Amino acid sequence: VQLQASGGGQVHSGGSLRLSCVVSGGSLRYVAVAWFRQAPGKRREGVSCIIMLAKTTWYAEHVKGRFTISRDKANDTTVYLQMDDLKPEDTAVYYCATDPSLCAATMTGESRGDWGQGTQVTVSS
Repeated sequence: VQLQASGGGQVHSGGSLRLSCVVSGGSLRYVAVAWFRQAPGKRREGVSCIIMLAKTTWYAEHVKGRFTISRDKANDTTVYLQMDDLKPEDTAVYYCATDPSLCAATMTGESRGDWGQGTQVTVSS
C-alpha cells in the first residue's frame, strides 16, 4: 500500500494540529498504523500506534494526554493524529507507516511496513 501524510504546519506553543494518513492501493483494516517523528539531530521515535481491527492504541509517554490517534469510522483508509497542547519539543517531521508487528516495532522507533512521506510540524514558543 502507499501512504500519504498531511496536515503539518506551524503553530505556537499550546496550539493544535491534526495529521492525516491516507492509504491508497489497499486497506488498513487488518494492520496497525503508526506515527513516528524525527527532529533534526535526533533519533526517530514512535509517537503513537493503532491496531485497526482491535482499535487498540499506544502512545509514547511524553505525548500521552495530548495526542489522540484515531481511524476514520466510515472506511479503513485514513488514520488521524490529533495533536493538542503542542510544545516546541514536538517540532519534527512526522511520518505514518504500517506496522506489521502490531505496534511492537513502533515502540522502538522502527517499522518494516510501508511508509509515507513526512509532514513538517513546527511549534514556536
